[in-house]
Parts: sequence; structure tokens; C-alpha cells
Amino acid sequence: MRCAVLQFPGSNCDQDCLRALRDDCGIAAEYVWHQETSLGACDAVVIPGGFSYGDYLRCGAMARHSPVMRAVAGFAGQGGLVLGVCNGFQILCEAGLLPGALLRNRGLHFVCEMAHLRVERTDSPFTAHCHEGQVLRLPIAHGEGCYFADPETLAGLEANGQVLLRYVDPATGEPTAAANPNGSAANIAGICNAGRNVFGLMPHPDRACHPRLGSADGRLIFEAMAVAAAGAEVC
Repeated sequence: MRCAVLQFPGSNCDQDCLRALRDDCGIAAEYVWHQETSLGACDAVVIPGGFSYGDYLRCGAMARHSPVMRAVAGFAGQGGLVLGVCNGFQILCEAGLLPGALLRNRGLHFVCEMAHLRVERTDSPFTAHCHEGQVLRLPIAHGEGCYFADPETLAGLEANGQVLLRYVDPATGEPTAAANPNGSAANIAGICNAGRNVFGLMPHPDRACHPRLGSADGRLIFEAMAVAAAGAEVC
């Protein structure tokens, strides 16, 4: 698999993603600058975390207008796999590739800690290497990670099985208020689109691909994506 890792002015997790993909998962990956109008020859796209455009206006609001995002929209429209991490999730929502929005955290504080996430569905190219109900341990680092959507949209996400990850208590595996680090609706940590080929999550799988980092659970997401992408090139 060949993966494109997008770079925007202000991105600061692009190197994390590239190194996790290449060094920890053995996946070929290259940077694609935000001004490019083509993704080149790739099988999947990762939009990394960071502070694209300094988070001016709203997180991801300016990045969604970068030329490369038109290529990403076209790629996703053809069934290409797109993963958005943290700021990447915010960009996907701003671009309309995922429903809802990411708001300021409950309590209005930046949170940086390990989170526990229950895998709600395994019928996606991103969670296929997990088992339903499995609890992953991934780090979070964000100030605007509170997932919000109107009641109708939330009901649709639940009914269609588009909620892939949910914040849970590590001891019980249940989605409690105390386990919700940012106030996200229904403890939602990650969702996919109706086509199941676009996935956004606030936790960082790129920072959890080696035991030295405290968890290697992030590899499950990247490796599942690699296996799925290898089956169908769309670039």
C-alpha cells in the first residue's frame, strides 16, 4: 500500500504519522503538500493532527479550502480510504466528508492523556483487525474534540453503524460521563461516513504504534487500512 500523508501550514503530527506508517507498520508513505492538486499514486490518505493554519477561524475551517482537499474529496468519492486524525477529523467535518462538528472541550481546557476506546463495529476497513467490544488504549491531545451533531444526525449514525469508537471506562468497558474526556455526544470518539471509506477520530493511533509509547493499539487501525487499500487502487 502507498499512503499519502497531507501537510498543511501548522501541521505538527505529519511526521508522527509518516514514521508510524513507515517504521512501525511497514507501509510506504509520502508527504503531500496542501497546495498540490493531485494526490499522486496512492492507495490511501491520512490527514494528520496538528494546528493547520494555526486553527484560525475554527479548527480545520481554512484547511478544508486547500487545493489538495478537492483531490481528497474526489478520491473519497471513488471509494478511496481516507483517515483523519484529530485535526484531520476536524478538517473532514469542515469539508463535509463526515457529518457533525468538533467543538470546544467540556470545561474549555486542553486535554492530553491516554483514552480508552471501545470498538463498536468491525465491518469497516479501519477496524477490521479489531474485535467488537475490544477496548483500545490511544492518546488524545486536543482543545476542540467535543463531537456534536443534531439529534437526527446522531440517530442516523447509530442506526447505520457509523460510530466506530466510543470513549469508555477501562475497568467496565462502558461509556460513562467520567470516561468522556471532552463532552462528546454519546461518548463518540470516531465515526465513518455512510460508505465506510472515510474515518475520523480524535485519538492518535500514530502515537500508539510501539510498546515504548505505552500502547501499540494504533497499529490495528493502520494495518487494517493497509490490507483493505491493497485490494483496490483508486488513484
